[in-house]
Amino acid sequence: MHEQIGWKVGGKQGEGIDSTGDIYAIALHRMGYYVFSYRHFMSLIKGGHTNYKIRAANRIVRHHGDTTHVLIAFDQTTVDYNWHEMVDGGVVIYDSTSFTATKPDDANVNLCGVPLTEIAKECGNPIMKNMVAIGVSAAINKFNPDDFIPVVQDKFGKKGQAVVDANMDALRRGYAYFNENFNISFPAPPVPERAEGDDHLYVSGNSSVGFGALAGGCRLLAAYPITPATEIMYWVIEHLPKHGGVVLQAEDEIAAVNMAIGANFTGVRAMTSTSGPGFSLMMEALGLAGMSETPLVIVDVQRSGPSTGLPTKTEQSDLNEAIYGTHGEIQRIVLTPKTVEECFLLTAEAFNLAETYQCPVIVLTDLYMGMSYQSIDKFPVAAVEHRRGKLITEQELKDLGVYEYHRYNPEVKDGISPRSIPGQKNGRYVALGNEHNGIGIEVEDLETRTSQVAKRQRKLANFQHFTGVSVDGDSDAPLALIGFGSTWGVLEEAREELEEQGIKVKHIHFSRVFPFPETEFHAAMESVTQGLVVELNTTGQLTELIHKSAGYHGVLEKCLKYDGDPIGLSEIVSAAKKTFKVGVHS
Repeated sequence: MHEQIGWKVGGKQGEGIDSTGDIYAIALHRMGYYVFSYRHFMSLIKGGHTNYKIRAANRIVRHHGDTTHVLIAFDQTTVDYNWHEMVDGGVVIYDSTSFTATKPDDANVNLCGVPLTEIAKECGNPIMKNMVAIGVSAAINKFNPDDFIPVVQDKFGKKGQAVVDANMDALRRGYAYFNENFNISFPAPPVPERAEGDDHLYVSGNSSVGFGALAGGCRLLAAYPITPATEIMYWVIEHLPKHGGVVLQAEDEIAAVNMAIGANFTGVRAMTSTSGPGFSLMMEALGLAGMSETPLVIVDVQRSGPSTGLPTKTEQSDLNEAIYGTHGEIQRIVLTPKTVEECFLLTAEAFNLAETYQCPVIVLTDLYMGMSYQSIDKFPVAAVEHRRGKLITEQELKDLGVYEYHRYNPEVKDGISPRSIPGQKNGRYVALGNEHNGIGIEVEDLETRTSQVAKRQRKLANFQHFTGVSVDGDSDAPLALIGFGSTWGVLEEAREELEEQGIKVKHIHFSRVFPFPETEFHAAMESVTQGLVVELNTTGQLTELIHKSAGYHGVLEKCLKYDGDPIGLSEIVSAAKKTFKVGVHS
């Protein structure tokens, strides 16, 4: 019996790898396991290597794991690409109808040839080799084939009961073939006990962002499709219209962000979602929102750059763009959710912050967070509230009288002046990208320019909304792992593993990077003599931000990865032990 199981299926794109993984992952989730699934894929419709990794355990898991117990290989490339992840004595199931698999001589892996395609043909269609493979996997993990019936019914039910029966027949034949010909198994851990009615959820970061937007009062999404952010649009298209919302597919990202700005100007909570290349196109409009003090929420699901980069690979290299992007200087807030729960919560909160501070709010996730699915217990729905900020009332405008409303009054102490909604009597003003006076008229005199810049700068001077810094582990530890966004899960496991080896370490993580939470970070670092900052970029953008905002030169080392794959547990543990000079021999 194992505490967890790692399962992977791989082959050429177009062979049904994703559907195979989806069926197995959803079945495990419905059995009661906590599941984390991650897809490795290329920018191709057919061909090229793709794989689908599942990690299942009886506790919440926050990353896909370093190891694989069972690998389903539809070609030799899958074996070559993934054998290094196999645990000692792991099982590689290959389609012996198509090829004879080979492995490195020093790899202690069981190669098991199963005629997946031949069995599928006997069931009526060679495409069902995926279901045969699922049956083989069920035999290895000691599951009951009947546990897969509900998922297969959901997947193929619209095609008729005959199709469902044929797929279940293929699954059962694969199950029987393996049990009759091999005596190898990796039994799954016991299913965790749950209270009656305690249904856990299987969600991705992108769907969580969509749900957070809906819960946060967003009623318009304007976006242009781009990997890996498109799934946000898909989720919102399905759900937002049910609640009076609208989704607009713009002709490009420039149009999308301007549509969102326009909708926010009218009082509708609106957002746009994109990835790095699209975010770059939005920079001028970002400045427009800042200058006109119009609320705006942008979700950037980062991918590998620059330019088109690696469209289907993950990275954390848009941090500087999110903090410093657009010409000139504007106020903005940058949130970096560390879990799918925070994708929900911080997206909902982004609309409150955008309207409270009348500025852009950027929610920065990445492909790994956005497109991976995982099991969680529940969303923090009860924590969501709506705060509209300074909206001037009809009575206040009436009391002011005609032409007396100063939308951009530079005298307001906190820099945030009440905004009106188009159509309010006496509330008319000009919102434009040029510098302006208190009522929005374009001006160029030095005194007005200086007063308006100072007004906008005051907005975030005393930002107090949530610390944005979490600390896990021993708060007095002299060593620290530091990260932001999607690396939280793997860093937490690295901390736990280091502690099991007797290394006293804590984990400091950012869910907000701008305004930089300097006071809270200093408190978290009070006992730290050495820190390792883990980032998925080439220059250490978070490390540089920390140095600029808080210091700690000579205290922090960088652990960087930028090949497009998410960082693994063993990579962090190895880098930490080398940096902290513990358990490492020269």
